[in-house]
Amino acid sequence: MPYLDGRTAFGSAVIVGLIIFSTTLAIMYVSERRRWQEREREDEAELARLRGADDRAEFLLGSERQVVVVFDGDEPSVEGDPSIVAPDANYRRVLAFGSWLAAPDAGRFEAALSRLRARGEAFRMTLRTASGSFVEGEGRTIVGLAVLRLRDVSEDRSARLAAEARAEGAAEDLRRMRALLDAVDEPAWLRDADGRLAWANRAYCGAVEAGSLEVVTGRSLELLDRKERQIAARRCRDGETYRARVPAIMAGARRVLDITEAPLGEPSAAGVASGGLARDVSEIEALRAELVSQAQAQTRMLDQLPTAVAMFDSSQRLVFHNAAYRQLWELDAAFLDGHPSDGEILDRLRAGRRLPEQADYWTWKAKVLETYRSVESVETWWHLPDRRTLRVVANPGPQGGLTYLFDDVSDRMKLESRVNALSQVQRETLDSLAEGVALFGQDGRLKLSNRAFADLWRLDTALLDSSPHINAVVEHATRLAPAGGPWSDLRAAVAGLTDRRERSAVRMERLDGGVFDVAAEPLPDGGTLLTFADVTASVNVERALTERNEALELAGRLRNEFVHHVSYELRTPLTNIIGFAELLGAETVGALNERQRDYAGHITRSSASLLAIINDILDLASIDTETIELSRERVDIRRTVDAAVLGIEDRLVELKLRLEIDVPGGIGSFSGDPKRVRQILYNLLSNAAGFSSSGQTIRVAARKESDEVVISVSDEGCGISPEVRDRVFDRFESHTAGSQHRGVGLGLSIVRSFVELHGGRVELVSERGAGTTVTCRFPADGRPPQQLAAAMPPDWAS
Repeated sequence: MPYLDGRTAFGSAVIVGLIIFSTTLAIMYVSERRRWQEREREDEAELARLRGADDRAEFLLGSERQVVVVFDGDEPSVEGDPSIVAPDANYRRVLAFGSWLAAPDAGRFEAALSRLRARGEAFRMTLRTASGSFVEGEGRTIVGLAVLRLRDVSEDRSARLAAEARAEGAAEDLRRMRALLDAVDEPAWLRDADGRLAWANRAYCGAVEAGSLEVVTGRSLELLDRKERQIAARRCRDGETYRARVPAIMAGARRVLDITEAPLGEPSAAGVASGGLARDVSEIEALRAELVSQAQAQTRMLDQLPTAVAMFDSSQRLVFHNAAYRQLWELDAAFLDGHPSDGEILDRLRAGRRLPEQADYWTWKAKVLETYRSVESVETWWHLPDRRTLRVVANPGPQGGLTYLFDDVSDRMKLESRVNALSQVQRETLDSLAEGVALFGQDGRLKLSNRAFADLWRLDTALLDSSPHINAVVEHATRLAPAGGPWSDLRAAVAGLTDRRERSAVRMERLDGGVFDVAAEPLPDGGTLLTFADVTASVNVERALTERNEALELAGRLRNEFVHHVSYELRTPLTNIIGFAELLGAETVGALNERQRDYAGHITRSSASLLAIINDILDLASIDTETIELSRERVDIRRTVDAAVLGIEDRLVELKLRLEIDVPGGIGSFSGDPKRVRQILYNLLSNAAGFSSSGQTIRVAARKESDEVVISVSDEGCGISPEVRDRVFDRFESHTAGSQHRGVGLGLSIVRSFVELHGGRVELVSERGAGTTVTCRFPADGRPPQQLAAAMPPDWAS
């Protein structure tokens, strides 16, 4: 029984355990299922939210033309409208940035995109496509992914550029307007709505004696007084423009100004902005007073004239007459002071038999009075019964009416007859001249000519008597001379086609070889006088001399080219000779006997002398062709003198000459070419040694004087005679003067050339039997070298 109880108990325990396990498992299942259902609901809600966000993103993406690129892994995803980069473009084309972006923008964009993907650096930039449109590129990181958005902003960009252009244009217009107002002499200003000065031009600043606009606006310096400003402000508030002529003080002087001030913009509670301009009319007022004074003076002056003057108004009544008019017609002053009409005066003069005799007086009078309707001056001649001749000029007045001028030309008519007689004498005189003379009038027609002119151009008498125009004369003359050229200039001078009438001269060649100097002289009456001088003989002589000169210049040029060419051709073989001679003298190829050594030494010395001559010739040729240039640097004076002396030490020892060097310590340096300065000193020392005798002394001295460096070389030799002294600096001028010196005469020429290239000059002092001193003066301040043409002496030009 106990055994059964034990088994029963165990079974019961197992059953209970299974029940508990099943119950626990059921509870856990129900709890987990509930939790998964909750999670499933949350996932469905999140999925719905993400779908909504995706819909919104898709809506936003499609709301404008744009492309979004997400870089997730190696293969980026592209969404949007790819046509923004190019028509008919696909997504693959979008990623090929260099194919649709302008070259500068493509490099900048790809660099920014690389930084975004590598370091997450956000960017935004506006890019220009190859087609000229604009795209905005924006890059940033979202949840660890690099996202790029490309948006078409062409319309926005164009609108912004247009707005900026309009703003810039408005600013430029404002700047130009202010610059224009600053340039005018009239004061101008702007006021704000409160009536305070906001801006003024320079003329305004000068008028109120202010140095700047800031002073004017800061201190509110006013040109007008308070009363005028208040009136102007009130008019501007009413929308009217204020104009007035007022006195004012400008720059300490009292002036009269025409003021114009106008409202700018719409009025407000505070007032209205305005702008004003002041014009100085002080001179106009002064001129007005002067005009009145001048009119009075003119009246007094006309009263003193011997020419009769009478002025009639538009109603044909006399308003002014001078004493000569009253005396000419012998009219009573009381009658004239009553302002009679022109017709009444004519009737009184006819009654007194003072007018020209007319078969039909009334028709003649009506014709005279018709002049009042004329717009131009009318000139007539009146032959009076007392045998006087009057020149009558009727000038219409600006306000209507006429001004008569009665000029007694009786004496002039007599003079004209005398002039005609003199003109005949002049014609006979002109016919006796060998030069051709032709006088053309203001209308371009021939007025006078002599027999020489007709013979020169073979013009017949009938043509000359018809007063031909210059065109007809040119047409006949060009049969003997080429068309155009000088005759065209003469035609222009006679016809007045030139801007200014002035005397001109030209040389003309005819087809038959004749040469003439032609002069066109403008005359005071508007005519033109032409003279033709035969210079054929002198021109032929001039041509012969010109040809000879050209031949001489060609010969000189050929000589220089020959010397230059030969010098270069000689230098190469001569260098070989010197090299081989030195090689022989050094006995590197075998021992030499005493005579062979002597011969080798002579060859070396002679070749070196010849090479020096060739180098001198080449230097002079370079100077002639202006191809030589100085290598400028600091020239140590003492060191350069020592280097030049070192080059002739052997000759000094050989000739038993003493050398004295007088160069102060610390003399310093100057700007120049050390090589050329050393060459100058070497040539001077060589020349001094060549003309010195054994036991004599050569002196070299250097000093700094003011702004110059002075270097001189003196010797105690035979000196230079006066007739030779002026030619020693010429090329190939060699004068031994009884010394042992021999040379081709190039050393001193090179000295002068190089000194003058440095901007200096050379001086020579010498007396026969007393030695020679050559002084070179160099600029110490480093002035640039003179032009070669200026440095060349005049006698080298040939």
